Amino acid sequence: MNQQQTFSSQLGLLRKPIANILLISVIFAGMLVAVVFGATVGGSTFAQKAQSLLGLNSVQIWWYVTRASGLTGYFLIWLSMVWGFAIPSRIIQSILDNTFTYDFHEHLSLVGLGFIVLHVIVLLFDKYLPFNIIQILIPFTDTYRPIWVGLGIISFYILLLVTLTFYLRSQIGGKAFRSIHLLSMLGYLGATLHGFFAGTDSALPITMLLYILTFLVVIFMTVYWIFMRYVGQDEKLKATVAPHPIRPVQRKSPSSSHAGQGMRKRA
Repeated sequence: MNQQQTFSSQLGLLRKPIANILLISVIFAGMLVAVVFGATVGGSTFAQKAQSLLGLNSVQIWWYVTRASGLTGYFLIWLSMVWGFAIPSRIIQSILDNTFTYDFHEHLSLVGLGFIVLHVIVLLFDKYLPFNIIQILIPFTDTYRPIWVGLGIISFYILLLVTLTFYLRSQIGGKAFRSIHLLSMLGYLGATLHGFFAGTDSALPITMLLYILTFLVVIFMTVYWIFMRYVGQDEKLKATVAPHPIRPVQRKSPSSSHAGQGMRKRA
């Protein structure tokens, strides 16, 4: 009986990581299909694109991988940010456990940064549009759309700093942790501008729809978070300044006091 309970508990612990891996795999596969078959380039047919994708010696396969990994990293960072807005707003509190929501928020940030790193590393070895190590690490030093690529590099550093605070929260304190976390909005905005203006897939209808919908969701969640934060502070203020009930002072009537004095004299 104990062995069965131990096995079931271990199986329950494995379900969440497996579900996360499957979710991320589906997202990456979807992005890869989108960049490969999202539009017809140069009159290429479906079979020609599939052949170039599956060809091990193809130059385009690495170009497809870096584009798909960049979109996947963007989507996961967006999902982590939306999830971060949902936690203090208590939208998902009645559905999911608090421990799972915080862990999933952290996990999404880490995996999203991992795909961004993959996006950058593949660019070093890509022959279609090669970058060197200086152009990847230092903003505004490349020759391909330097402003928007530079914004992407700065956004990566900002998101990396925000993610590292997950492990430094006890050292820096909760107030500093929340303040640094606000920088994630700047990081996401820079990543959106980078993908929209520097990404070669931004002209695709499906990619443009992705950027527009995710950006609108972030705007909605930001407004909702600010509103809930204002309402919460207003309720706390009302609770602190609310007048305490005054208890009436009970006074003895003159008759009762005279009666008490008469009893003492008789005694």
